[in-house]
Amino acid sequence: MSEHFIPLALVAIVILLAPQSRLAGPRTNNVIVAGLLLLVGLLGARYLYWRATETLPAPGTGLGEAAFAWALFLLEMAVWVDTSILFATLSRRRDNSAAADEGEARLRGMAPADLPTVDVFIATYNEELEVLEKTIVGALALDWPADRLRVIVLDDGKRGWLKDFCAAKGADYFTRADNAHAKAGNINAAIQRTDGEYFMVLDADFVPQHNFLFRAMGLFEDPKVGIVQIPHSFYNADPMQTNLRMRHTLPDDQRLFFGQIMAGRDGWDAAFCCGSNSITRRTAIEAVGNGLPTGSITEDMLLTLVMLRKGYVTRYLNERLAIGLAPESLMAMYVQRARWARGAIQMLFLKEGPLGPGLSLQHRLLFLPMHWLLQPLMILSALSVPAICLWTGWSPMPNVPVRDLVSFQLPVILATLGALRLLAPDGFFPLASSVHAALQAPRILPTVITTLIQPHGHAFKVTPKGSAAGAARDRVMIFAPAALMLVTALGFVVNANLNTRVMASTDHLPLMAFWAAYSMVILLVVQVVAVSTGRPQREERFHLEMPCRVGNRPSNSVAARLDWLSLSAAGVALLELDRIGHNLRWVELNIPGVGPVAGRVVKQDDAELRLVFELTGEARRDELIRLLFTTGLENPMSKRWALNVSLGMLSRVFVRSKPQPEALDPSALRPPQWLLDATAEVPEAAGKAA
Repeated sequence: MSEHFIPLALVAIVILLAPQSRLAGPRTNNVIVAGLLLLVGLLGARYLYWRATETLPAPGTGLGEAAFAWALFLLEMAVWVDTSILFATLSRRRDNSAAADEGEARLRGMAPADLPTVDVFIATYNEELEVLEKTIVGALALDWPADRLRVIVLDDGKRGWLKDFCAAKGADYFTRADNAHAKAGNINAAIQRTDGEYFMVLDADFVPQHNFLFRAMGLFEDPKVGIVQIPHSFYNADPMQTNLRMRHTLPDDQRLFFGQIMAGRDGWDAAFCCGSNSITRRTAIEAVGNGLPTGSITEDMLLTLVMLRKGYVTRYLNERLAIGLAPESLMAMYVQRARWARGAIQMLFLKEGPLGPGLSLQHRLLFLPMHWLLQPLMILSALSVPAICLWTGWSPMPNVPVRDLVSFQLPVILATLGALRLLAPDGFFPLASSVHAALQAPRILPTVITTLIQPHGHAFKVTPKGSAAGAARDRVMIFAPAALMLVTALGFVVNANLNTRVMASTDHLPLMAFWAAYSMVILLVVQVVAVSTGRPQREERFHLEMPCRVGNRPSNSVAARLDWLSLSAAGVALLELDRIGHNLRWVELNIPGVGPVAGRVVKQDDAELRLVFELTGEARRDELIRLLFTTGLENPMSKRWALNVSLGMLSRVFVRSKPQPEALDPSALRPPQWLLDATAEVPEAAGKAA
């Protein structure tokens, strides 16, 4: 039996010794990547040959067990095809940052009048002001000559207050007669009313960094580039990060896609427009009919396919040049992912889609929406197989000894997961990926099936944001995992008794127990994620370590350091505690680039202060938005080992950490008059540093 562990041991040694820094960084060693993928390929070929020749049902196998085994075999083969496409994608990653450096230097050396004109489209339907405000203020702060930049809010909600807000800020405001074709129709209507050489699209919740255009526009020096796409990065926690209280230790669920997969697709000229954070060449859109295609609700991906047929490619600049809102609740996430899945499936039925004429084989393969169908089937099968086997006596691989599973199956699974970890250490965490897939599967699979049956005629649903996102518990994903765990556990009880045993052989019981235990771990974490804990604070914090000044009375301010800052609160370290003292109640916080604000001290621990404040003046609030959201400040996860992340997730199953209490609203308490006078907004001085 020991010799059957040799392949598994060799794979483990290779993964442990592989130089991770040479596989995932910007200067990836292609030779090492090729060697790693070759190892996975050889193990995969060995496994698939064994799987096809030694594990399928033999003649005489019962009809039910044969159908069960064949169904799992066909699903597994489809998953391996999709996995092979994924590894091929990751083998050819493209890094455009050097080209962006050259482009930025060239553009900044040009006379402002020679820079191209850019229209910025902010598409909105029902988002609240607290969401839209940041995007509009951030777009107006873009580093680009004012006479070469036009910011336009495209309001399909036709809201008078938003029109007034745009007028006050200096942004244009468009509406249209109807809401035909949803977001695509909204943008198409704006294309007809504008004439910029390029147009940039922002969703209502994405704030561009001030240097976005100078970094991205240089890539259009290549005439075949029709679209430049920037990743979707987030300044808030997604539902899984929030409900597990792991904002800074667990990556958001889109990091693998935007961190590695899109860069790989770009290497194959198959990166695609993701809607927000994209810039499109006007002549390229004119070449495909002067508008976005409307046959799919994922009009952005379809636009890339249409442009590919005209010789234009989408380039991907993997830099954090815009930050937005991840779905703020599980329900919001379900709406978003169901829309993406439906749009991807719809494209299969369009001549502009991946099966239509005029595409190369590589593009057909890379744009097939296999992931949306296979991932839900795969995770649901993986979680339910132990229960099915225990209660029916069927086996996924009839008459296969355990030693062969150890020799053939386990090594290729470990090699696949290990290779993904090495290639995407900041984006792929096996347990987290399994939990997220399990959360989505019951919502995505019905959407995929109904779209395959009836591709069109479904309503377009905007991802709810702000207070509309809700924070309700997902009762389905609380009780369904509980039911499956109960059925699985009872199956082991039944098979532990000789008088009630269903499984004919007990050889596979230990392996089945391990499989069931891992499935239960996933289901337990799913249940924890399904219980909403709400947002830990009103506004997102940014860590900055910026010098500032704090005063507690007229003409008395001391040096301090801003450790973190949000739109409503701050953490401050006093550098001259002896000059300002303890037991502070109200202080003047002078923020460089913003000005003085009145802050109520809600907590003081010696020199450490926590302040809350309300910005009532528009100019000062705009300056704070620009400081926090457009200057490149970051608040994402810090790097963690996969084992630590998994242990952290498991700890949440048994130990529920309590959210930090919300800071008291200081608006009910009036600050002293001297502070009101000191922080009053003076128009000509607003926004200047003290």
